[in-house]
Amino acid sequence: MGSNHHSLSVALGALFLASCAGQNVETTGASQQEPAAEADAQVVVSGSRIRRDNLEATSEFAIGTVASPAPPPPPPAPPAMAAPMMRKERGAWPPFYKDVGRDKFNSFAENAFKIVREAPVSTFSIDVDTASYSWVRASLNQNVLPQPAAVRTEELVNYFTYDYTSPKSAAQPFSTNVAVFPSPWSEGRKLVRIGIKGFAVQRATRPRANLVFLIDTSGSMHSPDKLPLVQRSLNMLLDELDERDTVAIVTYAGNAGTALQPTAVRHKERIRAVINSLGAGGSTAGAEGIRQAYDLAKANYDAKGVNRVILATDGDFNVGITDQGELKGFVERERGKGVFLSVLGFGMGNYNDALMQTLAQNGNGIAAYIDTAAEARKTLVEEASSTLFPIAKDVKIQVEFNPAAVAEYRLIGYETRALNRDDFDNDKVDAGDVGSGQTVTALYEVVPVGGRRANGDLRYAKPTAAAGPSYELGFVKIRYKLPKSDTSRLISTPIDTRYEVRSFEAAPRDARFAAAVAGFAELLRGGRYSGSLSYDDVLRIANASRGSDEFGYRAEFVELVRAAKSARTMAHLER
Repeated sequence: MGSNHHSLSVALGALFLASCAGQNVETTGASQQEPAAEADAQVVVSGSRIRRDNLEATSEFAIGTVASPAPPPPPPAPPAMAAPMMRKERGAWPPFYKDVGRDKFNSFAENAFKIVREAPVSTFSIDVDTASYSWVRASLNQNVLPQPAAVRTEELVNYFTYDYTSPKSAAQPFSTNVAVFPSPWSEGRKLVRIGIKGFAVQRATRPRANLVFLIDTSGSMHSPDKLPLVQRSLNMLLDELDERDTVAIVTYAGNAGTALQPTAVRHKERIRAVINSLGAGGSTAGAEGIRQAYDLAKANYDAKGVNRVILATDGDFNVGITDQGELKGFVERERGKGVFLSVLGFGMGNYNDALMQTLAQNGNGIAAYIDTAAEARKTLVEEASSTLFPIAKDVKIQVEFNPAAVAEYRLIGYETRALNRDDFDNDKVDAGDVGSGQTVTALYEVVPVGGRRANGDLRYAKPTAAAGPSYELGFVKIRYKLPKSDTSRLISTPIDTRYEVRSFEAAPRDARFAAAVAGFAELLRGGRYSGSLSYDDVLRIANASRGSDEFGYRAEFVELVRAAKSARTMAHLER
């Protein structure tokens, strides 16, 4: 009899422990349960497929046995706001999420040479994003060349700051810097460097920040280079804020929920505790998370401050609205209400750069890719003011080339930022923003009249008489709006012989370094217009023009060029 009682007690204890094993999520709303896992043949699937022993399982976030059918799911929770996925207190997390080859980039054709007689005007939106450079670095650090569509030349060039003349006041927040010098890869052609620098807002006079951290806690974020790096990055940013600022936190996985209501940064440890408690699991209802984050930002809106949602994700949306067009329309409408969106991308294998670019470009924010803690420090600490506080919005550049001096031209990069000629004077057309103290650089390759052209003459085309003084290559116009204004302002400057030097070595040091970075990007994209340039030439130019390098970013660039010389063209698939 005692033996029977003892057996019954053991059985009940085992059942009790088994019922607790599936509860690895703490919630403040409806409780969630997962099927119990058997010790053998565990797999984790997050919005993708995992094969094991010739068997295939699909799930949003399940821990179970592939060899036997899963138990029936629990009844659905009531339709209430979901609580965030919190860190598991006891036991081990499932294996890290791993995917290969599902990264998404928008493909685009490189800018070609245009004939000045036929198309003398070039118009584009500025771009201060740096995501492409970080992605190139992450790829080369794995000894793999980045896919050409991932390389956006202007983002590599603008990753670096340049020593341009600073503007004198916030009333006219730009200075323009022009240089003309021989092309290092095409004899007889020239490079025109157009640089602008934004006014630097002092910390004591900057506006208050109303921020919402929108954090992806889905199963695909369960990887060391994703959610843990997100948490480390946002903790760095938190330390750059002051007591006037507020932070709210929204998380999303299968559902979205508010993890922290708007909280003054003077309660920093309360905010930090929520960030550090997050864990990953489930599918990805990104659109619902974006909607809730905007609602929270609007509820705490400061008409005199900066109101911004900061999205941290791998971009792998797979629940709810996933269409880029719908998401683009939503962030455009919210932008008009004064709430902007910046995007921090994380991880490789399922990274959706195409979506990131769409959201950031239409949300009046930056798109950065965070591959290391050092990159988080650069973006969110060293450049926190430029990341968070714009000094101008809807910044457009238009260059008119003089057919008396220039036969052809090509804008190097900015393919995804091209505008129509009449967009320049239309204040309804959106364009890029410039943050506090930021520098922006654009490069044109030009063929002087009489030089070696890329396009031959047409048989039936009638030559037109050249107009304009031959000592002017062209004319630069920059149109911008102040952050709280809907009316644009105009500044302009000629591109004339005052800015020209006869040898590449005589060009400003920063201009030579920018040319080296642009040449490297062109080689990574296939080298269609890079002429005789090689990686060794890039190394020679970069080393000679490195200059001041306080944080070692230019030295790192040199190492990346060396790595590209021997990198593989495709990643190995690990099995």
